[in-house]
Amino acid sequence: MAGAKDVGLRDTTGKSMSTTSEAGLAGTRPTLSAFVLNLAVSLYLLALCNATFWSRLFGIFEGRSVAALVFAGAVWALLLLVILLLAVRQAQKPVLVALVMIAGVTSYYMDQLGVMIDREMIQNAMTTTVAEGKHLITPAFLMHVALFGLLPSALIILVRVRRQTRWRALGGWVVATIGSAALVLGLLFTNLKGYSTVLRSNKELMGSVQPLAPISGALRYAKMMLKSTQVVVEPTGTDAKPGPFLAAATKPVLMVIVAGETGRAASWSLNGYARETNPELAQRDILYFSSATSCGTATATSLPCMFSPLTRSDYSYEGGLGHENLLDVLVHAGFKVEWWDNNTGDKDVATRVPSRFMTAKDGAEFCQPECIDGVFLQRLQGVAETMTENTVIVLHQIGSHGPSYWLRYPPEREIFAPACKTPELTDCSTEEIVNAYDNTIAYTDYFLSEVIDRLDAQDRVIPAMYYVSDHGESLGEGGIYLHGTPYFMAPEVQTHVPMVIWMSERFRASLGLDQACMAERMGEAVSQDNMFSTVIDMLDVITTAEDEALDLADPCRIRAG
Repeated sequence: MAGAKDVGLRDTTGKSMSTTSEAGLAGTRPTLSAFVLNLAVSLYLLALCNATFWSRLFGIFEGRSVAALVFAGAVWALLLLVILLLAVRQAQKPVLVALVMIAGVTSYYMDQLGVMIDREMIQNAMTTTVAEGKHLITPAFLMHVALFGLLPSALIILVRVRRQTRWRALGGWVVATIGSAALVLGLLFTNLKGYSTVLRSNKELMGSVQPLAPISGALRYAKMMLKSTQVVVEPTGTDAKPGPFLAAATKPVLMVIVAGETGRAASWSLNGYARETNPELAQRDILYFSSATSCGTATATSLPCMFSPLTRSDYSYEGGLGHENLLDVLVHAGFKVEWWDNNTGDKDVATRVPSRFMTAKDGAEFCQPECIDGVFLQRLQGVAETMTENTVIVLHQIGSHGPSYWLRYPPEREIFAPACKTPELTDCSTEEIVNAYDNTIAYTDYFLSEVIDRLDAQDRVIPAMYYVSDHGESLGEGGIYLHGTPYFMAPEVQTHVPMVIWMSERFRASLGLDQACMAERMGEAVSQDNMFSTVIDMLDVITTAEDEALDLADPCRIRAG
């Protein structure tokens, strides 16, 4: 039996049939040297995963095609250099597959939506939730990744790499690496002054190179997070105490801070937009600040920045973590402070105060299955009816968060139609996208008006509301969608945000504020920098942490005598 088995496994030449089959299979696989495989992948990445880069390149070098191609050659040589440094020996295929997959993912958002993947965007992605992120995983995205990521990755895995002896491989790697570096420098030095000017004045050009830009952003994010582990929180406003008006108030004061989401001022009729998106607020006695700007273009930056004692020019992630914020100062002053979230979390703003995520238990009719902002109302009214101490509640909205705008308002409040009802924004017309987004603004208008009305109707408290959106939104202008564009190049629609202050008559009377005086400042250039000191002063909290230069209420305080 043993002999029969042995005969069955051999052909007439005496070779094992299994060995023959493996050799035949291997013969169908292409064989490349390690350098040629790196070369091929670098050419693929630049040529097919960088549509935005090529578009911007020839736009910047309009009429100077030779200069553009020389610059592109330098970028290719840089990409090859990075590959040579990372894709070494056994790590070669895993590194090449990782680079191709990164480019396959990021090129979709860059080329289809105009979203630049930098440090801030990576930070935003790392702090997002599954509920938010799932709307970005669309059929078009999956098809793009399959075509530009999975397919070339499979080809990389299929290719056999012809290996040299260790020392010959090392020598070849040294020559190729030095040659690539020399090529980068040599090509740039053909017109160093011109290319330096382009790089300084058009940072978005290199910011669109895949996968170099997201890799750079990831490294910067990792460095930032590493530094943040060494941060020690510096106390802020520990001297905070009630001023004379707050101390004399005969009822508990309730301030509601609404941290808006993705509301752009350009789509507010209170800001001059042709459509009536703010019919309810227009009938309320509010202060609308028409020239407010944000600290950033993404929640991960703007949200902690607006609550920080630091201004936009001074703010950093580590700086924000390293200082107590507005909520801490109010706690020091004796307020009960809570954070309620219907979005992606507090971004470390509410680390030291009670916080809660809103669910269907807070209002099932507003959660089908994702909760819209009406879910805040019942619980907020309950607090107003029962609270016995001075309180500040932060409502972190889902607001106008895209790309699934149609999920941010109930169907019966679809005022503008037809509305885009898919996260594939490029499948919708501009009109449909704008209609869906404008419906979210109209719902925010309704929501804020409900907050005002329910607080004002509760005579047992002294209420006020401060609303400001974290950042704006692009709806396809200039080929850009969503938000998160680096601030230096962000369009105004991403940085110009709506800001509203409402003070009940009893709030003004009890805390000594002249609304007509504050109204005179509504046209001034203000920003999220103003919120920290303005809220402190509106509540008549006395502390050295307040910056009078940023306080919109201080000049309007009614002084005794």
